[in-house]
Amino acid sequence: MIRRWRRRSRQVRVELFTRWTLYALPWIMLVVMAGPLPGRLRDEGVAGGLAWAQLGLSAVQSVLAIPLLRRGIEHRRREREVPWGLLALATVPMVAGQGAGVAVLSTVGAPDGSAFMTAATMNTLPFSLSSALLLSVRAFTLLHAGIGAATLTALAAAGEGPFMVVGSAFAVLLMAALALFMVRSSIWMLVVMWELDASREVQARLAVAEERLRFGRDLHDVMGRNLAVIALKSELAVQLARRGRPEAAEQMAEVQWIAQESQREVRDVVRGYRGADLQVELAGARSVLRAARVDCRIEYPGGDGDSGRDGDSGGGADGGWAGELPAAVRSALGWVVREGTTNVLRHAEAARCTVRVGLGRAADGDRTAVLVMENDGVSDPGTPASAGTAGTAGNGLKGLRERLAPLGGTLWSGPGEGGTYRLRAEVPLSADPGREGRQGREGREGREGGGL
Repeated sequence: MIRRWRRRSRQVRVELFTRWTLYALPWIMLVVMAGPLPGRLRDEGVAGGLAWAQLGLSAVQSVLAIPLLRRGIEHRRREREVPWGLLALATVPMVAGQGAGVAVLSTVGAPDGSAFMTAATMNTLPFSLSSALLLSVRAFTLLHAGIGAATLTALAAAGEGPFMVVGSAFAVLLMAALALFMVRSSIWMLVVMWELDASREVQARLAVAEERLRFGRDLHDVMGRNLAVIALKSELAVQLARRGRPEAAEQMAEVQWIAQESQREVRDVVRGYRGADLQVELAGARSVLRAARVDCRIEYPGGDGDSGRDGDSGGGADGGWAGELPAAVRSALGWVVREGTTNVLRHAEAARCTVRVGLGRAADGDRTAVLVMENDGVSDPGTPASAGTAGTAGNGLKGLRERLAPLGGTLWSGPGEGGTYRLRAEVPLSADPGREGRQGREGREGREGGGL
């Protein structure tokens, strides 16, 4: 049970805690405010029966308060209509309980007036808690003003003194106001949390849409002019060929060369947006995650991991160290940071994210650059929502593995310590685009499960 609780996100924990606190509140109040009843329950005859009836009706109200509170929370999320039938049903034991309390008072009296006022509020408090979310503030106020007036009238008709009459009515109204404040303030915090979660999802979608637009612009810039030149050259070659001119072969050779260059440029755009850089991606990841209210810490050789500094990836020390890596390694790790950041924004309810960059040794002794990206907020670390585990990777992680393979690099993803999700990439410092196939698949798979 504790492990399942820890695996839940903070948002789910807060919502569950708030819900169950509200569900338990009527029962807590029933125990606290049943002060004058234990003595009455031992009475014989009418007094004892009325006391037992009063306690039973309060318990029935507490039972009905749970579905009413659940419907009220869903109503605040605009998922359900107000259950008027269930709300009307809950008024019956409330009115009967108040009647039983007045009957007890008129039958045997109440030597302690304050104790009776406490019992009177016990009869109405569960109903007040459950109706606070279903009714508007105005309707809630008018309804409980009517309950207070009815209590005042019944006690006056029973011949009670002014203190008992006014005090009991005032106690009912005071507890109703307290119930309204407690329930509404709790749900207000949940509503704010729901809105923040929705805004984070919208922000992630906007980031993806912006990236698609940017990619479309880059692709248009690369292909637009080249395709226009290819069309003109091809048309010229056709006309020259029809005239039997030897220059047609030269024009087609140029078309072939332009097509090859276009293919190379498109490949560069797809691979690295004309070059992804680790320093730039680290700084961008921290900026984007901060905007999404995720505490992003970047740790590197010789750095302190302080996430509070501005600049490239956490400071000059990091920038100098990352700049010494080979260009192919910087680009590959930059892609890992970019994909990992996107997954944190889109698929996790993270509050913290740590990026660690360092040096390591491969199984064959080669020096490697290692990048580990770890975040919390995963609903089930066994099957991370961000992109899948190492065995069932999503398209994003599959693309990263394909990108690292030519460099002899490896990628591992899966659950980390303490209910986190971990993404780990390792690229040899001697990496070059033609390295694919130099290292056996067995060696790479043997290193995928290691830690930084």
